[in-house]
Amino acid sequence: MRRNIAVILAGGIGSRVGGKTPKQLLPLADGRSVLENAVDAFEKAPCIDEIAIVMHPEWMDEAKNICEKNNWRKVMKIIPGGNERWESSWHAILAYTEEESQMSLWFHDAARPFVSQRILSDIAVTLEQHDAVTVAVPVTDTLYKVRRNDVQGIKEVETIPLRADFMRAQTPQAFHFDTVFQAYVRAIESETVLATDDAGIVRKYAPTTKIFIVQGEEANRKITYSEDLK
Repeated sequence: MRRNIAVILAGGIGSRVGGKTPKQLLPLADGRSVLENAVDAFEKAPCIDEIAIVMHPEWMDEAKNICEKNNWRKVMKIIPGGNERWESSWHAILAYTEEESQMSLWFHDAARPFVSQRILSDIAVTLEQHDAVTVAVPVTDTLYKVRRNDVQGIKEVETIPLRADFMRAQTPQAFHFDTVFQAYVRAIESETVLATDDAGIVRKYAPTTKIFIVQGEEANRKITYSEDLK
C-alpha cells in the first residue's frame, strides 16, 4: 500500500511580513504559530502516514523544540531547506530516496496553515488513480496580459483572457515518488530550474504526466503580509 508523506515547506524567511522571525514561526489569532497550525492539519489527517518539516538551517533547533512541545507522532524528519523553494523540495526528495518507492510526497507551504481535511481527503482519493495532483481555486477577478511601455516606464493591457480558463494554485501538491523524483532529476540536469512550485517542475520536466486538480478553498490562503496573521 502506498504511503503518504507530507513535506511541510518552512524554509523561507518571509521578508514581506517584516521582522527578524520567519513568518512560519509567528503566532496566529489562536496564539499558536503558523507552522504549528499547518503541521496539525496533517497530523490529524487519517490519510497521512508521515510528516517531514523542511526548515531554514538557522531555525532548525526551533523546529525541533516546536515538535517536542506538540508531541507530534507523525513528524519523522526535520530537513534543512535550500536557497530556493525547489531546492527545499529537492532536499526532501533526497531524504526519502533510500526508502521504498511505494509512497507519495505531498508538498505543502507552511504559510498555508488553514488547509482543510476535505482537501487532504480529496487529494488522497485522487492519488489512488493518478500520479500527480494539485489544488486550485477558480479565478474571480478579470485578468490582464500586459506589456511594458518602455517609453513611459509603465505597463499596458495587451489582452484580456477568459478567466474561466484560469485557476489560482494552492497547496498541497502531491505526486507519486518516482514521478516527482524523475522530474526533479531532469530539472537539475537542465542547469536552469524554471518553475515556481512542484507542479511546475513536473509540468515542465515530465510533460507527459497529467496533473489533476482538486478543488481548493478560499480559506486555504497563504500568509504573505503581517495583516494576514490576524
